Parts: sequence; C-alpha cells; structure tokens
Amino acid sequence: MAKNLVIVESPAKAKTIEKFLGKDFKVESSFGHISDLPSKELGVDVEGDFKPKYEVSRDKKAVVKKLKDLAKNSDMVWLASDEDREGEAIAWHLAETLNLDKAKTKRIVFHEITKTAIQKAIENPRDIDYHLVDAQQARRVLDRIVGYELSPVLWRKVKGGLSAGRVQSVSVRLIVEREREIQDFKPVASYRIDAEFSNEAGQSFKAKLPKTFSTKEEAYKFLESNAAATFKVADLEKKPAKKSPAAPFTTSTLQQEASRKLYFSVSKTMTLAQRLYESGLITYMRTDSVNLSDEARKGAQKEIESAFGSKYSKPRNYSGKSKGAQEAHEAIRPTDFSLHSVDIDRDQSRLYDLIWKRAIASQMSEAELERTNVKISASNHKDLFTANGEVITFDGFLKVYLEGSDDEDAEQEGMLPAMKTNETLHNNYITATERYTRPPYRYTEASLVKQLEELGIGRPSTYAPTISTIQNRNYVEKGSVEGVERNYTQLTLKKGTVKDKVLTEKVGSDKGKLVPTDIGMIVTDFLVNHFEHILDYNFTAKVEEDFDDIAEGKEDWTKMMKSFYKDFHPQVEHVQENADRESGERVLGTDPKTGKQVSVRLGKFGPMVQIGTVDDDEKPQFASLSPDQQLNTITYEEAMDLFQLPKSLGTYKGENIEVNNGRFGPYVRFGKKFVSLPKGVDPLSVELDDAIDLIKEKEEADAPIYTYKNLPVQKGKGRFGPFIKWNNMFINVNNKYDWDDLSESDIIELIENKIQKDIEKVVHNWEEEGIRVEKARWGRHNIIKGKTKVELDKSVDVSKMTLEKAQALLEQKAPKKKTAKKKSTAKKK
Repeated sequence: MAKNLVIVESPAKAKTIEKFLGKDFKVESSFGHISDLPSKELGVDVEGDFKPKYEVSRDKKAVVKKLKDLAKNSDMVWLASDEDREGEAIAWHLAETLNLDKAKTKRIVFHEITKTAIQKAIENPRDIDYHLVDAQQARRVLDRIVGYELSPVLWRKVKGGLSAGRVQSVSVRLIVEREREIQDFKPVASYRIDAEFSNEAGQSFKAKLPKTFSTKEEAYKFLESNAAATFKVADLEKKPAKKSPAAPFTTSTLQQEASRKLYFSVSKTMTLAQRLYESGLITYMRTDSVNLSDEARKGAQKEIESAFGSKYSKPRNYSGKSKGAQEAHEAIRPTDFSLHSVDIDRDQSRLYDLIWKRAIASQMSEAELERTNVKISASNHKDLFTANGEVITFDGFLKVYLEGSDDEDAEQEGMLPAMKTNETLHNNYITATERYTRPPYRYTEASLVKQLEELGIGRPSTYAPTISTIQNRNYVEKGSVEGVERNYTQLTLKKGTVKDKVLTEKVGSDKGKLVPTDIGMIVTDFLVNHFEHILDYNFTAKVEEDFDDIAEGKEDWTKMMKSFYKDFHPQVEHVQENADRESGERVLGTDPKTGKQVSVRLGKFGPMVQIGTVDDDEKPQFASLSPDQQLNTITYEEAMDLFQLPKSLGTYKGENIEVNNGRFGPYVRFGKKFVSLPKGVDPLSVELDDAIDLIKEKEEADAPIYTYKNLPVQKGKGRFGPFIKWNNMFINVNNKYDWDDLSESDIIELIENKIQKDIEKVVHNWEEEGIRVEKARWGRHNIIKGKTKVELDKSVDVSKMTLEKAQALLEQKAPKKKTAKKKSTAKKK
C-alpha cells in the first residue's frame, strides 16, 4: 500500500500525474464533485443561515467508499483538485466526506501538469482556502435558490417544464434584445463611390470618396461631373507605424479565437483544452489572467531566438482588463515552448497550435509597417478621393500569428504603387453603388462570450455551460436563416459614359448565429416584467463582484445571501399570486369566414395559431406553426395558410397522400410512410406529382441493395453520415469505402465487423432474463434491459457483476408505478 494518496478530479489528470510521482504515491480520481445539493429538494436552509444540505449522489457512493478505504491506509492524503473555486470546493467536500485527519491532509495546487510543477506543489502544500470555498458555495446556493423558486412560477404562468437560471436568463435577454433591434431596424440606402486609377507607370489601385450620396440623382450627377475631369496626386503622406501582438489567451479570448479561426463551439473548445491540460501540454484553461510567469517568458525567449533569431524576441508583461481577474494565475500557454505542434487527435492538435502561436507571438517584436495615404484631386470639383495602403517592412510577430476579428465589414489594406505629388493619374472607372445600412449582428457564441465578459457577467468557468444550457433548454438555437435576395443599383462611369445596372445580393443570411426561440422571448419578457432586478445587467455583474469579495475574505457569504433573499422571496410570492399568464399572444386580424379573432400564442405543444377565443360558443380552431416560423414575426396571411394543412393531394398505389407541417418540418404522408420535404419547399405549393416523385425517391433509397443471410441490406444518409441497415442494425460507412459503389465484399465486411464489435461489447449476457452488461464510451459500462439502461460509474468492476446485482440496479432505475388512491366515502365534518 502506497504511503501517499493523491486525489484529483479526473482519471486523465490522474494518469498524467502518476508518471511524475514515485512508487510511494498512488493517484486516484474523485470523478468531479462527490457531494452536491439534493436533486429533488431545495437543500438550503433559507429560514436560518442558508446552510446547504450536501449529499453524496448514488453513482458516487462506490467512489467515496474506495477513497475512504485508501485514505485510511495512507500516511498522507494530498488533495490536488484544480486551483479555482470549484476545485477548492471539491477538495473541501473530499476532506469533509472522507473524514480526513487534518494532520494527515495537505492541499496542493499547480497551474500546469509537469514534473517540475507537481514536485514544486508537493514541496509547498497549503491548507484548504475556505474563502474560495465560501465563494463557490455562495454561487451554488444563490443559483439554486433563483432556479428553484423561479422555475415553478414559469410552470404556472408560462408553460410546464421550463426553468430559469441567473446567468442563463441574462444571456438569453441579451440575445432577445439584439433580435428585437434587428426586427425594428429600418435599412437606409445611400450611394458609395469607389474608383480605380492608374499611375504614370500603368499600375492600378483602388480609391474611394470619403462621403456618400443620399439619392441616385445626386450620385449620377457626381459621376457625370467626373466624365471630363483630369486627376492628379494632390497629397501623399507616408508614415512609419507599429503593430503589437495580442496578449496570451484567457479562457474567454481562447473561446472567441477558436470560434473565429477553427469554428469550434465554446463547449468544444473547453473540452479539448481540458484534455490538453490533463495531458500536461498546456497550463490551466480556466483563467482570466494575461500574465506569464518569469519561467515561461524565458522559455518563450529561448525558443524565439532559436527558431527565428534574436531580433524577433521582445519579452513583455501584459495587464488584464477583465473584472475580477486573478492576476496571480497565468494565461493559457504551452508548458513547453519548444514543442511547436503535437501529434494527437486532429482537433486537439489544432487547438494546441493556436495556443502555442498566440503565446509565442505575445513575446515577439512588433511588426513594423509603412502606411501610405494618398489624396486624389479632380480638375472640376473640390471632392478628394483617398487611397490607403500598408506595407510590412519587418514582420515581427506576424511571422507567427495575427489575431482574428468579429468585424464582418473590415477591409484589409494592401500595397499601393509608387507615386509622387502632382503626378497625373488616369481614371479607369468610377462606380456609385447603392448600399444599405445593416442591422446589428446577431451574436455568435464567441461574440456573446465577449459581451458577457465586458458586462462583468459570469466568470471563465461559467461561459461554456451557460451557452450550452440556453440551447439545451430551447431558449436559443443556432440560426439557419438562408437570407433573401435584394436588388440594388450600380452606376458606372467608364470612358466618359455613365451606365446604370441592377444587381442582386443575398441579405439576412445568419447561419450558426444565436437566435431566440418563441419560448425564449416569452420567458424573457415575463422575467423582465416581473423580476427586472434579477435580469438587470448591473445587478448580475454586482453579484459576481460580491463573489470575488467573498473569495478574498472581504465579505461574508451568508450575509450576502440574506440581503438578496429578503427582497427576492416576497417578489416570487407576489408574482405567483398576482401575475397574469404569459403566452406571447399577438392578435393578427379576423377570420373572413367566421368573423372570429385570429391570434398566435404559445400553447401546450408549442407555438400555434388560433381562430376564436374560449369565450366563443364554438371551440377555437388551432394550427401549429412550422419550425421556421415565429410568434413575433408570422404574418396574418402565413397564419391563415396553416389552416389549409393537412392538405389531401390524392392517391398513389391505393394509399391516400397528404402534405402537412410536423414538429421537424413539412412532410408528405403516404399510408404509414413519412417523407420530409426538401428544405425551403412550401407545403402548400406541393402537388400530387411532386409528392409521388418524392415517394418514389424514398422507395428507391429504401430498396435493398443486397441480401445477407436472407435479410435485406439498405443504405441511407443520416445526421451522422452514410450508413447501411441490416437486421435492425445501423452501420456507419466511413471514408475507407466508396459510398456510391459499395461492393458485395464491402457490405459483408461492414456487417461482420459490426457483429464482432457488438459481441466484444457485451461483458455479461443473461439471455433468459433479457439483461446484458455492455461497454460504453469513455471506459464506462451500461446495464441494459429492454429500453431501460443503467449507466455505471468507471470505478465499478463489471467483471464481478452478478445477475442479482444487475437486477437490483435496474429495479432502482425503473420508475415506480403509481397506485390510484381510493376516494374516501366518509363525509367531511
């Protein structure tokens, strides 16, 4: 038995650390938090001092037992969870739950998982920092109270199954307010003037007029005034300039840049960064500091001088602007600057490459530039054209890295040809192009993170889960707006003649941007109307500052909770009793047939159109909105069209065909078969012949391509790519095979490989009872019976699993059958 037990949060971290410690150390994982608030009750003493009621969840009991046994037999226990507030709380829970002896317990922290850092941490242990623990408890308890008390209000006043969260609700509010700015935006047209000139050497370059014209007539008149003009260089100015590198990554800037350059979601970035950290390749990935340690700066300097030369090296410090930044921490950087790239999983490698480049560039020389500004005069008017150019005279940090930008309208300046003052220029053409002002941009995940950080809302550890949560709760979704075509005018002056032409552009395309759903808008409106204080940006930022003060020992967390709750709880009770129900109802007009009101609102099963009201003699008529329609934008005409569905088209092969809108979009129904309509097709435009063509395509796609062991093989494409289906098994077809021309041997190989994989996956199979134990992802196992599945913790030794134990676990998982209570026949006194 090892003398020392080291406890970390994750198995991957344990595996890396174990390489650096000798045989006297055993490293084990707690698999995250071992204690938390109960799932089925508030678990906070709101009548007293807000003491939380922590409990060990069922799936962690085996882990706790194992750690208790190991701790009992160890001379020293080292709590080595992460160095942030969450990690401190994990260490505290371990100390409390395992009943660790303070004399035999040490807390160690490190910013990177390297041999030097681990040994240094062992040499410099500390006690648990209870201020950090209190800050984490304050966040957990406050968020639990807000969610636990607001959610039932939403169930009663908006729709069942909804939930509210402090930071999540504020994030949705930002997205909703941006959407309304876009909807209210009225584009204004103006004419932008661009020109192309040639110098005396015949080299061409672009220029522009620094003003626009409001009308086509003004633009036309200006072009005509240039028809007979001569042009020359009125002024030429060259200035040296320098461009400095960006600071090394913080959590938020890493999320933003990985989104811009690698197209990663925020949650994917954090998952990959976690793996790089646990593998010892980068420093801790949850940080708001831009500092680098002296050791890191020296390591970067050595590598820069070795790889690029000493003139490229310029060691520097950065100071962060983030509210509440913990400057004692480090920015995200490689643990070894000499490792330019890593040969691991492709996405991890790409993220490492980004982190390495950003960190190394931060310690490199400025880029040196020469900026040129040229002013061009015309012989018959006073307006000056301008041209700007930029030449890099020394690349400096640009040799490695240039920061991305969220500005979708940014123009890159290029080189200008050599010119001199008073040089005559030849005009190749001048254009006046009709341009429209653009509405504010919808948020991407990256720009939302940037906005939250600027407002002081949330902290590095909260951004990824917040953005995932608001999407999972269906308050926000990634936009799939294709955009619409818009005509615009362009006038061109060439060889003394002005010509007019109409061009087309696509506007409003916003794929992948964050768009609020109907339910997101309704919930936001309700919460802002009744709990404006909770959704106030300044209040949310102030709460974060309070957490920071608690972490520094400047504020008592229970006092903060009492101050918050004394106003919050009475407001919840008031709204519960007095607020009207919110459905997002909009009255669109009147039904011409019945004269009844036509409105849209949120119903039990989602957004819908309603003809009539509950006060009418007859029941109202209902129709569901299609997935691409929203309560706040649907028109009267679009709403009335929905009552034409389902639309019967005729028959085919003796079966009725109808077209309708469904939960996942419009479809054709043929007997018991459902065929989705192609994207963008209006179901009301579909005729019988169109439907039959779609059905035939579906039948052709579903037709067997082969028969194996007397069972048909079909092929298709799903959300995870191409597959073949055989004996109710779906088998993915990877790039190794020619999807369009699968051979007989390919099909047999795919099926046999799948059968063998399924056999190898099964650890136990009790056929008579219909119970089996199978391997799952990430080294876990599942017990399966019919549709019931029990996910086992990694710590469970499935080789020793018995049928009786498996049955007991399935029994715990199975929902309890409700027995109807008999009504009492006794009279109430």
